[in-house]
Amino acid sequence: MAENKILAEKILKQLGGAKNIESYTHCMTRLRVTPVDESLVNKEEIKKIDGVIGFVEEETLQIILGPGKVNKVTEEFGKLIEQSGEINLKERAASVKSELKTKNSTPFKLFLRKIASIFIPLIPALVASGLITGISKAVIQAGWLSAESQLAMILTVIGGGLFTYLGILVGINAAKEFGGSPALGGLAGILIINPASASIVLFGEELVPGRGGLIGVLLAAIFIAIVEKRVRKFVPQSLDIIVTPTIALLVTGIVTYLVFMPVGGFISDVITKGLLAVLDMGGIIAGFVLGSTFLPLVVTGLHQGLTPVHLELINTIGDDPLLPILAMGGAGQVGAAFAIYFKTKKPRLKRAIGGGLPSGILGIGEPLIFGVTLPLGRPFITACLGAGIGGAFQAYFNIATIAVGVSGLPLSFLVHTHQIVLYLVGVLIAYAAGFIFTYLFGFKDEMAGEYD
Repeated sequence: MAENKILAEKILKQLGGAKNIESYTHCMTRLRVTPVDESLVNKEEIKKIDGVIGFVEEETLQIILGPGKVNKVTEEFGKLIEQSGEINLKERAASVKSELKTKNSTPFKLFLRKIASIFIPLIPALVASGLITGISKAVIQAGWLSAESQLAMILTVIGGGLFTYLGILVGINAAKEFGGSPALGGLAGILIINPASASIVLFGEELVPGRGGLIGVLLAAIFIAIVEKRVRKFVPQSLDIIVTPTIALLVTGIVTYLVFMPVGGFISDVITKGLLAVLDMGGIIAGFVLGSTFLPLVVTGLHQGLTPVHLELINTIGDDPLLPILAMGGAGQVGAAFAIYFKTKKPRLKRAIGGGLPSGILGIGEPLIFGVTLPLGRPFITACLGAGIGGAFQAYFNIATIAVGVSGLPLSFLVHTHQIVLYLVGVLIAYAAGFIFTYLFGFKDEMAGEYD
């Protein structure tokens, strides 16, 4: 559409033009750009562009556009760069090293960003498979569909296929992220999940296919990428296609069965048992703390780094009690946005809230975070408090999901069928708490001067 092209043109202009773009990509809500010279970027003007919800500076410049919108604008953005004839992104990516911002960077944050970059491309598949799995289980348990019916079996196969072979996709992305061949990364995933590994006996015990879970897959995929790059340095180019992948797979296979599967299993047990212990001992207090601190993680974009934790919980214990608690972050945000909407007299602020609320209710909170509560300051804090109340409720009733997907109302399809009503009650409580905290203590109209 013309409006998406116009928005892309405005963004590109304030980024310093096509010559100043080293690389770009997008996630569910953000256009992520690496400029050649950051001093040429007019950051304040980008924030003022109509259609830009927010702007975040991390290792890349992240322009918040919202779900759906970001895909279309990024497509137009790419067309503009190609038409300019000014740059070749692949050549520039190979020849220009971007400076990693040290501001607000710690080894742990950098690690989470690395993990997030592996799982972000998988989010659409996780959401689709999770929703189909959740809906099919709900209708079966409700008695609307027989579990033995062909339709139920078809839905189960369609929804569950991803989770059976997820290790392969994770291996592909992990190897790619660490500079290896995606196909070899996929093989690393197969090493972990291959049912035939049950026939291998080491140290008197049979291997358990899948032992180590996604942690083991990540270790194996990263390792095979490192081995591939090291071996390639010593192999003649004429033999590279034969020798390098063969040695990389052979070495990785042996190390995987001797080291990565048991180590990955140990790490997986520590993570899952540790989280469960925190929730068991901390109860509603743990739920409040986890729920109220999730939104700051979303601001940094590091929340995607938790995806393997959610998946590992499901793989290990069969469900995920953490996701419903963290989902209350978005619910508290929605409640705060409603409070501001009813209290403000500024039309522009009302429009911003109206545009972000549907996404927020459906589990995409970034438009409200970067377009409303975070710029205002105090409402962001009261939204976190509302999220904490909702998180405490979810923790008290041990609400858990059977798959991974977006939060908000759609997550109700993924919780255990007998917990759907309780989950929705928790969402409403978070809405109400975010609304009350914000209406009474978090917002005054004079705080919204930039929306005049």
